[in-house]
Amino acid sequence: MFTNRPALSKDVVTSVQKTQTIVSEHQDDFVMIRDAVQRDLLENSKPDSSINPEKLKKLIEEVFNKVLEDEHLLYNHDTRNQLLDLVIADIVGYGPIEPLLKDPDITEIMVNGYNRVYVEKFGLIKPTNVKFENEAHLMRVIDRIVSPIGRRVDESSPMVDARLPNGFRVNATIPPLSLDGATLTIRKFATRPYQVQDLISNGTLSIGLANFLKACVEARINLVVSGGTGTGKTTFLNVLSSFIPEGERVITIEDTAELQLHQPHVVRLEKRPPNIEGKGEIAIRQLVINALRMRPDRIVVGECRGGEAIDMLQAMNTGHDGSMTTVHSNSPRDALRRIETMVMMAGMDLPLRAIREQVASSIELIVHLERMRDGTRKVVKVSEVQGMESDTVVMQDLFTFEQTGTKNNMIQGVHKSNGLRPGFTPKLIAAGINLPDSVFAK
Repeated sequence: MFTNRPALSKDVVTSVQKTQTIVSEHQDDFVMIRDAVQRDLLENSKPDSSINPEKLKKLIEEVFNKVLEDEHLLYNHDTRNQLLDLVIADIVGYGPIEPLLKDPDITEIMVNGYNRVYVEKFGLIKPTNVKFENEAHLMRVIDRIVSPIGRRVDESSPMVDARLPNGFRVNATIPPLSLDGATLTIRKFATRPYQVQDLISNGTLSIGLANFLKACVEARINLVVSGGTGTGKTTFLNVLSSFIPEGERVITIEDTAELQLHQPHVVRLEKRPPNIEGKGEIAIRQLVINALRMRPDRIVVGECRGGEAIDMLQAMNTGHDGSMTTVHSNSPRDALRRIETMVMMAGMDLPLRAIREQVASSIELIVHLERMRDGTRKVVKVSEVQGMESDTVVMQDLFTFEQTGTKNNMIQGVHKSNGLRPGFTPKLIAAGINLPDSVFAK
Protein backbone atom coordinates (compact mmCIF):
# COMPACT_ATOMS: atom_id res chain seq x y z
CA MET A 1 0.00 0.00 0.00
CA PHE A 2 2.85 2.38 0.80
CA THR A 3 6.02 3.03 -1.23
CA ASN A 4 9.54 3.80 -0.08
CA ARG A 5 11.26 7.10 -0.75
CA PRO A 6 14.57 6.89 -2.70
CA ALA A 7 17.65 6.86 -0.47
CA LEU A 8 19.75 10.02 -0.21
CA SER A 9 22.79 10.15 -2.45
CA LYS A 10 26.08 9.61 -0.59
CA ASP A 11 27.82 11.60 -3.32
CA VAL A 12 25.90 14.73 -2.30
CA VAL A 13 26.91 14.38 1.35
CA THR A 14 30.56 13.68 0.44
CA SER A 15 30.65 16.72 -1.86
CA VAL A 16 29.35 18.99 0.93
CA GLN A 17 31.92 17.65 3.39
CA LYS A 18 34.74 18.25 0.88
CA THR A 19 33.55 21.81 0.33
CA GLN A 20 33.60 22.56 4.06
CA THR A 21 37.15 21.18 4.31
CA ILE A 22 38.35 23.31 1.41
CA VAL A 23 36.79 26.42 2.97
CA SER A 24 38.88 25.97 6.12
CA GLU A 25 42.12 25.01 4.31
CA HIS A 26 42.08 27.75 1.66
CA GLN A 27 40.21 30.58 3.39
CA ASP A 28 42.80 33.28 2.59
CA ASP A 29 43.12 32.21 -1.06
CA PHE A 30 39.35 32.12 -1.41
CA VAL A 31 38.90 35.67 -0.08
CA MET A 32 41.65 37.02 -2.36
CA ILE A 33 40.28 35.25 -5.46
CA ARG A 34 36.70 36.27 -4.75
CA ASP A 35 37.62 39.95 -4.23
CA ALA A 36 39.69 39.94 -7.44
CA VAL A 37 36.82 38.39 -9.41
CA GLN A 38 34.37 40.97 -8.02
CA ARG A 39 36.68 43.88 -8.91
CA ASP A 40 37.13 42.59 -12.44
CA LEU A 41 33.38 42.13 -12.92
CA LEU A 42 32.64 45.65 -11.66
CA GLU A 43 35.37 47.25 -13.79
CA ASN A 44 35.00 45.36 -17.06
CA SER A 45 31.41 44.12 -17.27
CA LYS A 46 28.45 46.15 -18.46
CA PRO A 47 25.75 46.40 -15.77
CA ASP A 48 22.79 44.32 -16.91
CA SER A 49 20.19 43.31 -14.33
CA SER A 50 18.49 40.97 -16.80
CA ILE A 51 21.57 38.85 -17.51
CA ASN A 52 20.87 35.12 -17.60
CA PRO A 53 22.11 33.45 -14.38
CA GLU A 54 23.89 30.73 -16.39
CA LYS A 55 25.68 33.33 -18.52
CA LEU A 56 26.69 35.17 -15.35
CA LYS A 57 28.15 31.97 -13.90
CA LYS A 58 30.13 31.36 -17.10
CA LEU A 59 31.42 34.94 -16.97
CA ILE A 60 32.49 34.44 -13.35
CA GLU A 61 34.30 31.24 -14.34
CA GLU A 62 36.20 33.05 -17.10
CA VAL A 63 37.31 35.78 -14.70
CA PHE A 64 38.12 33.13 -12.05
CA ASN A 65 40.47 31.32 -14.46
CA LYS A 66 42.11 34.62 -15.37
CA VAL A 67 42.74 35.44 -11.69
CA LEU A 68 44.30 32.00 -11.08
CA GLU A 69 46.60 32.54 -14.07
CA ASP A 70 47.60 36.07 -13.03
CA GLU A 71 48.31 35.01 -9.45
CA HIS A 72 50.11 31.80 -10.51
CA LEU A 73 47.84 29.64 -8.37
CA LEU A 74 47.66 25.92 -9.07
CA TYR A 75 45.11 23.52 -7.56
CA ASN A 76 44.05 19.98 -8.26
CA HIS A 77 40.84 19.52 -10.24
CA ASP A 78 38.55 18.97 -7.22
CA THR A 79 39.90 21.90 -5.21
CA ARG A 80 39.70 24.23 -8.20
CA ASN A 81 36.06 23.29 -8.87
CA GLN A 82 35.11 23.64 -5.22
CA LEU A 83 36.73 27.08 -4.98
CA LEU A 84 34.91 28.15 -8.15
CA ASP A 85 31.58 26.99 -6.67
CA LEU A 86 32.30 28.96 -3.51
CA VAL A 87 33.16 32.12 -5.45
CA ILE A 88 29.95 31.82 -7.50
CA ALA A 89 27.95 31.20 -4.31
CA ASP A 90 29.43 34.27 -2.62
CA ILE A 91 28.83 36.56 -5.59
CA VAL A 92 25.39 35.39 -6.77
CA GLY A 93 24.33 32.85 -4.11
CA TYR A 94 24.20 32.61 -0.34
CA GLY A 95 27.87 32.72 0.58
CA PRO A 96 29.38 30.36 3.17
CA ILE A 97 26.04 28.71 4.01
CA GLU A 98 25.60 27.46 0.43
CA PRO A 99 27.22 24.05 1.23
CA LEU A 100 24.87 23.70 4.23
CA LEU A 101 21.87 24.33 2.00
CA LYS A 102 23.01 21.48 -0.24
CA ASP A 103 23.52 18.99 2.60
CA PRO A 104 20.42 16.74 2.57
CA ASP A 105 20.93 15.70 6.20
CA ILE A 106 20.66 19.27 7.53
CA THR A 107 17.09 20.35 8.32
CA GLU A 108 17.73 23.76 9.88
CA ILE A 109 20.48 26.39 9.60
CA MET A 110 20.83 28.89 12.46
CA VAL A 111 23.18 31.86 12.05
CA ASN A 112 23.66 33.57 15.45
CA GLY A 113 25.84 36.47 14.32
CA TYR A 114 28.42 36.37 11.55
CA ASN A 115 30.84 34.02 13.35
CA ARG A 116 28.49 31.44 14.89
CA VAL A 117 26.56 29.04 12.67
CA TYR A 118 24.65 26.04 14.00
CA VAL A 119 22.73 23.34 12.14
CA GLU A 120 20.10 20.78 13.05
CA LYS A 121 21.10 17.35 11.82
CA PHE A 122 19.06 14.21 12.50
CA GLY A 123 17.03 16.23 15.04
CA LEU A 124 20.06 17.40 17.07
CA ILE A 125 21.63 20.88 17.05
CA LYS A 126 25.37 21.02 16.32
CA PRO A 127 27.89 23.87 15.85
CA THR A 128 29.78 24.22 12.56
CA ASN A 129 33.07 25.81 11.50
CA VAL A 130 31.25 27.96 8.93
CA LYS A 131 31.72 31.73 9.40
CA PHE A 132 30.96 34.93 7.57
CA GLU A 133 33.81 37.41 7.25
CA ASN A 134 32.03 40.14 9.19
CA GLU A 135 28.60 41.58 9.94
CA ALA A 136 28.47 43.37 6.58
CA HIS A 137 29.07 40.07 4.76
CA LEU A 138 26.13 38.47 6.59
CA MET A 139 23.90 41.46 5.85
CA ARG A 140 24.72 41.21 2.12
CA VAL A 141 23.55 37.60 2.10
CA ILE A 142 20.34 38.50 3.99
CA ASP A 143 19.62 41.29 1.48
CA ARG A 144 20.22 38.85 -1.37
CA ILE A 145 17.58 36.54 0.12
CA VAL A 146 14.85 39.12 0.77
CA SER A 147 15.33 41.54 -2.14
CA PRO A 148 13.97 39.28 -4.95
CA ILE A 149 10.58 39.01 -3.20
CA GLY A 150 10.27 42.76 -2.65
CA ARG A 151 11.08 42.71 1.06
CA ARG A 152 13.65 44.71 2.95
CA VAL A 153 15.38 44.45 6.30
CA ASP A 154 16.78 47.54 7.99
CA GLU A 155 16.38 49.51 11.23
CA SER A 156 12.82 50.51 10.33
CA SER A 157 11.91 46.90 9.49
CA PRO A 158 14.34 44.77 11.55
CA MET A 159 12.70 41.37 11.09
CA VAL A 160 11.44 39.65 7.99
CA ASP A 161 10.02 36.31 6.87
CA ALA A 162 10.91 35.14 3.37
CA ARG A 163 11.15 32.05 1.22
CA LEU A 164 14.00 30.85 -0.98
CA PRO A 165 13.13 29.85 -4.58
CA ASN A 166 13.32 26.17 -3.57
CA GLY A 167 10.72 26.71 -0.83
CA PHE A 168 12.99 26.82 2.23
CA ARG A 169 11.56 29.11 4.93
CA VAL A 170 13.72 32.03 6.10
CA ASN A 171 13.57 34.38 9.08
CA ALA A 172 16.04 37.24 9.49
CA THR A 173 16.29 39.49 12.56
CA ILE A 174 18.79 42.32 12.86
CA PRO A 175 19.74 44.93 15.47
CA PRO A 176 18.30 46.66 17.41
CA LEU A 177 16.00 43.65 17.97
CA SER A 178 18.87 41.17 17.86
CA LEU A 179 21.42 42.27 20.44
CA ASP A 180 24.36 40.15 19.23
CA GLY A 181 24.23 41.03 15.55
CA ALA A 182 22.10 39.86 12.65
CA THR A 183 20.54 36.39 12.91
CA LEU A 184 19.33 34.16 10.10
CA THR A 185 17.25 30.99 10.47
CA ILE A 186 16.52 28.76 7.49
CA ARG A 187 14.08 25.84 7.78
CA LYS A 188 14.76 23.30 5.05
CA PHE A 189 12.24 20.91 3.57
CA ALA A 190 12.85 17.63 1.81
CA THR A 191 13.17 18.03 -1.96
CA ARG A 192 11.43 14.65 -2.16
CA PRO A 193 8.41 14.96 0.15
CA TYR A 194 8.21 12.38 2.91
CA GLN A 195 5.77 9.56 2.37
CA VAL A 196 4.00 7.63 5.10
CA GLN A 197 6.40 4.71 4.65
CA ASP A 198 9.28 7.00 5.67
CA LEU A 199 7.50 7.91 8.90
CA ILE A 200 6.81 4.23 9.61
CA SER A 201 10.47 3.37 8.94
CA ASN A 202 11.84 5.99 11.33
CA GLY A 203 9.33 5.15 14.08
CA THR A 204 7.18 8.27 13.92
CA LEU A 205 4.09 6.04 13.80
CA SER A 206 3.16 2.37 13.39
CA ILE A 207 1.58 0.62 10.41
CA GLY A 208 -1.71 0.16 12.29
CA LEU A 209 -1.83 3.84 13.25
CA ALA A 210 -0.97 4.85 9.67
CA ASN A 211 -3.87 2.77 8.35
CA PHE A 212 -6.21 4.33 10.90
CA LEU A 213 -5.20 7.91 9.97
CA LYS A 214 -5.48 7.09 6.25
CA ALA A 215 -9.04 5.87 6.88
CA CYS A 216 -9.84 9.06 8.82
CA VAL A 217 -8.65 11.31 5.97
CA GLU A 218 -10.57 9.30 3.37
CA ALA A 219 -13.72 9.44 5.55
CA ARG A 220 -13.38 13.26 5.83
CA ILE A 221 -12.70 13.43 9.58
CA ASN A 222 -11.70 16.96 10.69
CA LEU A 223 -8.10 16.77 11.90
CA VAL A 224 -5.73 18.95 13.89
CA VAL A 225 -1.99 18.15 14.08
CA SER A 226 -0.51 19.60 17.27
CA GLY A 227 2.99 19.81 18.72
CA GLY A 228 5.83 22.14 19.64
CA THR A 229 8.24 23.94 17.33
CA GLY A 230 10.29 21.58 15.17
CA THR A 231 8.23 18.48 15.94
CA GLY A 232 7.41 17.87 12.27
CA LYS A 233 3.81 19.12 12.19
CA THR A 234 4.00 20.46 8.61
CA THR A 235 5.74 17.32 7.36
CA PHE A 236 3.08 15.16 9.03
CA LEU A 237 0.26 17.30 7.64
CA ASN A 238 1.80 16.90 4.19
CA VAL A 239 1.78 13.10 4.59
CA LEU A 240 -1.83 13.13 5.79
CA SER A 241 -2.87 15.27 2.83
CA SER A 242 -1.44 12.66 0.47
CA PHE A 243 -4.39 10.43 1.49
CA ILE A 244 -6.96 12.91 0.11
CA PRO A 245 -8.71 11.33 -2.91
CA GLU A 246 -7.66 12.80 -6.26
CA GLY A 247 -11.19 13.78 -7.27
CA GLU A 248 -11.50 16.47 -4.58
CA ARG A 249 -10.76 20.19 -4.86
CA VAL A 250 -8.27 21.12 -2.13
CA ILE A 251 -7.38 24.68 -1.14
CA THR A 252 -4.24 25.19 0.96
CA ILE A 253 -3.72 28.38 2.97
CA GLU A 254 -0.32 29.11 4.49
CA ASP A 255 1.72 31.80 6.14
CA THR A 256 4.73 30.67 4.08
CA ALA A 257 4.07 28.07 1.39
CA GLU A 258 5.50 24.74 2.60
CA LEU A 259 2.95 22.05 1.77
CA GLN A 260 3.69 19.91 -1.29
CA LEU A 261 0.43 18.27 -2.32
CA HIS A 262 0.40 16.06 -5.41
CA GLN A 263 -3.32 15.87 -6.07
CA PRO A 264 -4.27 17.23 -9.52
CA HIS A 265 -6.83 19.74 -8.20
CA VAL A 266 -5.03 21.91 -5.64
CA VAL A 267 -5.25 25.69 -5.23
CA ARG A 268 -2.43 27.19 -3.14
CA LEU A 269 -2.93 30.48 -1.28
CA GLU A 270 -0.27 32.35 0.71
CA LYS A 271 -0.69 35.35 2.97
CA ARG A 272 0.78 38.64 1.78
CA PRO A 273 2.80 40.75 4.23
CA PRO A 274 2.54 44.55 4.20
CA ASN A 275 4.67 46.41 1.65
CA ILE A 276 7.39 48.92 2.45
CA GLU A 277 4.75 51.56 3.25
CA GLY A 278 3.03 49.14 5.64
CA LYS A 279 0.02 48.64 3.39
CA GLY A 280 -1.49 45.83 1.34
CA GLU A 281 -1.36 43.03 3.94
CA ILE A 282 -3.63 40.03 3.29
CA ALA A 283 -3.93 37.95 6.46
CA ILE A 284 -4.59 34.22 6.83
CA ARG A 285 -8.08 35.00 8.15
CA GLN A 286 -9.00 36.88 4.95
CA LEU A 287 -7.72 33.95 2.87
CA VAL A 288 -9.82 31.45 4.83
CA ILE A 289 -12.94 33.57 4.30
CA ASN A 290 -12.07 33.93 0.61
CA ALA A 291 -11.48 30.17 0.26
CA LEU A 292 -15.07 29.49 1.34
CA ARG A 293 -16.18 31.23 -1.87
CA MET A 294 -13.91 29.09 -4.06
CA ARG A 295 -15.97 25.89 -3.93
CA PRO A 296 -13.51 23.84 -1.82
CA ASP A 297 -14.05 20.21 -0.91
CA ARG A 298 -11.40 20.57 1.77
CA ILE A 299 -9.45 23.44 3.26
CA VAL A 300 -5.94 22.78 4.58
CA VAL A 301 -4.53 25.61 6.72
CA GLY A 302 -0.78 25.27 7.26
CA GLU A 303 -1.02 26.67 10.78
CA CYS A 304 -3.68 28.39 12.89
CA ARG A 305 -2.08 31.05 15.07
CA GLY A 306 -4.68 33.82 15.35
CA GLY A 307 -8.21 34.91 14.60
CA GLU A 308 -8.43 32.62 11.56
CA ALA A 309 -9.22 29.79 14.00
CA ILE A 310 -12.88 30.88 14.17
CA ASP A 311 -13.18 30.82 10.37
CA MET A 312 -11.47 27.41 10.24
CA LEU A 313 -14.00 26.05 12.74
CA GLN A 314 -16.83 27.54 10.72
CA ALA A 315 -15.49 25.87 7.57
CA MET A 316 -15.33 22.50 9.35
CA ASN A 317 -18.92 23.02 10.51
CA THR A 318 -20.43 24.14 7.21
CA GLY A 319 -19.92 21.27 4.80
CA HIS A 320 -16.14 21.27 4.40
CA ASP A 321 -15.54 18.02 6.29
CA GLY A 322 -12.05 16.60 6.15
CA SER A 323 -10.35 19.95 6.64
CA MET A 324 -6.98 19.98 8.40
CA THR A 325 -4.65 22.38 10.19
CA THR A 326 -1.75 22.48 12.66
CA VAL A 327 -1.51 24.16 16.07
CA HIS A 328 1.40 24.79 18.43
CA SER A 329 0.70 23.12 21.76
CA ASN A 330 2.13 20.85 24.46
CA SER A 331 -0.69 18.28 24.43
CA PRO A 332 -4.01 17.54 22.70
CA ARG A 333 -5.90 19.20 25.56
CA ASP A 334 -3.67 22.28 25.30
CA ALA A 335 -4.40 22.38 21.56
CA LEU A 336 -8.09 22.87 22.31
CA ARG A 337 -7.28 25.58 24.87
CA ARG A 338 -5.12 27.40 22.32
CA ILE A 339 -7.86 27.23 19.71
CA GLU A 340 -10.31 28.71 22.24
CA THR A 341 -7.86 31.55 22.91
CA MET A 342 -7.33 32.16 19.20
CA VAL A 343 -11.08 32.38 18.63
CA MET A 344 -11.20 35.09 21.30
CA MET A 345 -8.37 36.88 19.44
CA ALA A 346 -10.73 37.23 16.47
CA GLY A 347 -12.61 39.89 18.43
CA MET A 348 -15.85 37.92 18.58
CA ASP A 349 -17.83 38.68 21.72
CA LEU A 350 -18.83 35.07 22.31
CA PRO A 351 -19.33 33.33 25.66
CA LEU A 352 -16.75 30.65 26.45
CA ARG A 353 -19.37 27.89 26.36
CA ALA A 354 -20.40 28.85 22.83
CA ILE A 355 -16.76 28.75 21.72
CA ARG A 356 -16.25 25.33 23.30
CA GLU A 357 -19.41 23.99 21.67
CA GLN A 358 -18.09 25.21 18.31
CA VAL A 359 -14.72 23.54 18.94
CA ALA A 360 -16.31 20.27 20.13
CA SER A 361 -18.64 20.02 17.14
CA SER A 362 -15.97 20.93 14.55
CA ILE A 363 -12.76 19.11 15.53
CA GLU A 364 -12.96 15.33 15.65
CA LEU A 365 -9.36 14.13 15.97
CA ILE A 366 -6.09 15.58 17.31
CA VAL A 367 -2.74 14.00 16.40
CA HIS A 368 0.00 15.17 18.79
CA LEU A 369 3.71 15.01 17.91
CA GLU A 370 6.79 15.46 20.08
CA ARG A 371 10.51 15.68 19.40
CA MET A 372 12.20 13.19 21.68
CA ARG A 373 15.54 13.57 23.49
CA ASP A 374 17.35 11.62 20.74
CA GLY A 375 16.11 14.04 18.07
CA THR A 376 13.47 11.72 16.59
CA ARG A 377 9.88 12.86 16.07
CA LYS A 378 7.04 10.63 17.17
CA VAL A 379 3.26 10.64 17.35
CA VAL A 380 2.76 10.40 21.11
CA LYS A 381 -1.04 10.70 21.26
CA VAL A 382 -4.03 10.42 18.97
CA SER A 383 -7.07 11.81 20.78
CA GLU A 384 -10.72 11.94 19.79
CA VAL A 385 -12.89 14.94 20.64
CA GLN A 386 -16.17 13.37 21.77
CA GLY A 387 -18.33 16.41 22.51
CA MET A 388 -19.43 18.46 25.52
CA GLU A 389 -20.39 17.47 29.06
CA SER A 390 -21.56 20.45 31.06
CA ASP A 391 -18.94 23.15 30.26
CA THR A 392 -16.09 20.73 29.49
CA VAL A 393 -14.93 19.34 26.15
CA VAL A 394 -14.68 15.56 26.51
CA MET A 395 -11.70 13.77 24.94
CA GLN A 396 -10.42 10.20 24.87
CA ASP A 397 -7.00 8.90 23.83
CA LEU A 398 -7.23 6.30 21.06
CA PHE A 399 -3.48 5.66 20.60
CA THR A 400 -0.46 6.51 22.75
CA PHE A 401 3.29 6.03 22.42
CA GLU A 402 4.73 3.92 25.22
CA GLN A 403 8.49 4.18 25.76
CA THR A 404 10.10 0.85 26.60
CA GLY A 405 13.72 1.96 27.01
CA THR A 406 16.75 3.13 25.05
CA LYS A 407 19.20 1.39 22.73
CA ASN A 408 22.38 3.07 21.43
CA ASN A 409 21.03 6.33 22.89
CA MET A 410 17.91 5.97 20.74
CA ILE A 411 14.48 5.87 22.36
CA GLN A 412 12.63 2.58 21.91
CA GLY A 413 8.89 2.17 22.23
CA VAL A 414 5.61 1.09 20.68
CA HIS A 415 2.41 2.80 19.57
CA LYS A 416 -0.41 1.13 21.47
CA SER A 417 -4.15 1.31 21.01
CA ASN A 418 -6.16 1.95 24.15
CA GLY A 419 -8.70 -0.63 22.99
CA LEU A 420 -11.39 1.92 22.13
CA ARG A 421 -13.11 2.49 18.82
CA PRO A 422 -13.76 6.16 18.01
CA GLY A 423 -17.23 7.64 18.20
CA PHE A 424 -17.05 8.53 14.50
CA THR A 425 -16.81 4.85 13.50
CA PRO A 426 -20.24 5.09 11.73
CA LYS A 427 -18.70 7.80 9.56
CA LEU A 428 -15.91 5.40 8.54
CA ILE A 429 -18.44 2.66 7.73
CA ALA A 430 -20.57 5.11 5.69
CA ALA A 431 -17.45 5.87 3.64
CA GLY A 432 -17.04 2.14 2.90
CA ILE A 433 -14.11 1.73 5.33
CA ASN A 434 -14.22 -1.13 7.82
CA LEU A 435 -11.06 -1.25 9.92
CA PRO A 436 -10.29 -4.67 11.45
CA ASP A 437 -10.48 -5.15 15.19
CA SER A 438 -6.70 -5.70 15.27
CA VAL A 439 -6.14 -1.95 14.67
CA PHE A 440 -7.85 -1.16 17.98
CA ALA A 441 -6.67 -4.23 19.93
CA LYS A 442 -4.79 -3.48 23.14
